Parts: sequence; C-alpha cells; structure tokens
Amino acid sequence: MAVVHPTDTGRPRSHTSVDIAGTAWPVYKLEALFAGVVVCLMLALITGSVQAAVLAGATASAVRWLLAAVRD
Repeated sequence: MAVVHPTDTGRPRSHTSVDIAGTAWPVYKLEALFAGVVVCLMLALITGSVQAAVLAGATASAVRWLLAAVRD
C-alpha cells in the first residue's frame, strides 16, 4: 500500500511573473523598480537635486519590494 505525505501543506504561492530574457521575474519586483524610477525622475525634475532623488527612489523601491516580499 502506498502512502503519500505531501511536504508542502501550506497555501500554494501564486506568483504572477513576467518572462524577461528567459528569466521569470515576479511582478512585484518590476513594480518596485518602476516606482523607484518614477520617484527618482520626478524628484530630480522638481528639486534639481540628483542626490536626494536617487535616495528617495531607492527608498521607494526598497519599501515596495519588501512589503510585497513579506506579504507572499
């Protein structure tokens, strides 16, 4: 008699992904990169300070990435 013991009994992960150059990227990572670029460009245009724009863009990307990664 054969008995099956599933190793993963938690809820299944449903990552939606996009294929870029043969590599599957989760959508939340692309959203984080896009948010960082948008914040960086907007602040660079508004304030004229590239240093502040890069710092804020990196912060926006990191926050979006971490919130989505923790949620999954």
